[in-house]
Amino acid sequence: MRLTEFWARMNKQFGSGYAESVARDHVVARLGGVTVYDALARGDHVKDVWRAVCDEFEVPARDR
Repeated sequence: MRLTEFWARMNKQFGSGYAESVARDHVVARLGGVTVYDALARGDHVKDVWRAVCDEFEVPARDR
């Protein structure tokens, strides 16, 4: 998954304004207790970050 696809999915799932807030402010347990931005900055794979977000927010399988 590319970063552009990740952000498209985030925006679709949460809305463009809220997606930014989720990525910046929400600490995701599955990412080791860091935010999406922190995980991406440290080099986590984008697909792994997306899966963690999906698990954290219980995104339906059809939207994953």
